[in-house]
Amino acid sequence: MLKRMDPDNTEALRAFLEGRMADSDPAILAQTAAILDAVRREGDKALFAYTKQFDQVELNSLQASEEEIDAACARADASLIADLQEAAANITAYHEQQKYQGYHLEKEDGVYLGQRVLPLARVGVYVPGGRAAYPSTVLMNVLPAKIAGVKEIIMVTPPDREGTIPPVIAAAAKVAGVTAIYKVGGAQAIAALAYGTATIPQVDKIVGPGNAYVACAKRLVFGRVDIDMVAGPSEILVIADANADPKAAAADLISQAEHDPLACSILLTTEEAFAEQVQEELKIQSARLPRRAIIEQSLANYGTLMVCRDLDQCIAIANQVAPEHLELMIADADERLPQVRNAGSVFLGYTTCESIGDYFGGTNHVLPTNGTARFASPLSCDDFIKRSSYLHYSAAALRRDGEKIMNIARHEGLDGHANAVKVRLDHE
Repeated sequence: MLKRMDPDNTEALRAFLEGRMADSDPAILAQTAAILDAVRREGDKALFAYTKQFDQVELNSLQASEEEIDAACARADASLIADLQEAAANITAYHEQQKYQGYHLEKEDGVYLGQRVLPLARVGVYVPGGRAAYPSTVLMNVLPAKIAGVKEIIMVTPPDREGTIPPVIAAAAKVAGVTAIYKVGGAQAIAALAYGTATIPQVDKIVGPGNAYVACAKRLVFGRVDIDMVAGPSEILVIADANADPKAAAADLISQAEHDPLACSILLTTEEAFAEQVQEELKIQSARLPRRAIIEQSLANYGTLMVCRDLDQCIAIANQVAPEHLELMIADADERLPQVRNAGSVFLGYTTCESIGDYFGGTNHVLPTNGTARFASPLSCDDFIKRSSYLHYSAAALRRDGEKIMNIARHEGLDGHANAVKVRLDHE
């Protein structure tokens, strides 16, 4: 089921990766732009109309009331709520370590300067609907924002067929501490967060995954508001040695393939026999799963297998791919970790499946895709803060440095800048 590629053929690998990073469909771009424009002009009216058109739901109110949220939570499985609470505690403990402090520097002649770390005031979190409800998305996007100090966290999510919030999403929102929930999805929800409407307030930043229209909308509104990233389809790369379990490796490849026909699953191993065993396991396991059609399509499209000379070559290829998820199913995973330069998140050892990070372990599952792990990072508290600098110069310090400042300004042809210093020196 996995296509074999020559690990020494870097051109074939490059072509494969470029195929995953195709530009947005012009039709999607045009339709998304039209939706954004309609919401910007018509506000809530457009949101009601698009919800009826795309979700086949006629709403009376865009905002989910507290009573509605509580009623949805009451329908959620009690064991799920308990597990979400424990997962939230793990995620919180991990992200608490990411908090930054500002700094203050004192210099001679009454000069001091520094940096303040300030949370964003209001953040919008998009939680997708469609094929499934994702309570883990709520936790992963909301909790770092709360830890960073964001006071107002707005969640948007498509309504279910009854025009309300799915119970698992409502429960996760309660656990995470969402400020308000609005029952709108798609590109129109991104537009509402970016421009604001009579009901939905404009936010400073939009985070959260979505379909191609949501991703396109986030790209288009970037600049008016900040965004986390334009995420592509999910991907996993597994490096396995002779001691790895082929059943576990196949299961982990499938765990990403079941997301989407465009998801990417790559196996790198040094063992030919292991590679063949994984191929067989993929057939056996995918046949038993409800999302078999999606899994098989995904593996046929982007499932890839390379048998490499050694683990050094495996890791070199992984660094070239820069995968969203990288599993090191090898005996010396901890020792090999420093060799990994490009990966969204790394899972160490035979028993650390990627699913642990998706739901419970504590690390964030919002990760860079499409090779962007070369320069991008997982979602963190850093995404919900801004930094502001400050500076104070005394009269004595200005006398000391004024001529130097004016000299630089005049060499740039900016005499007004130089004059701003001169008038102060002349006043002395």
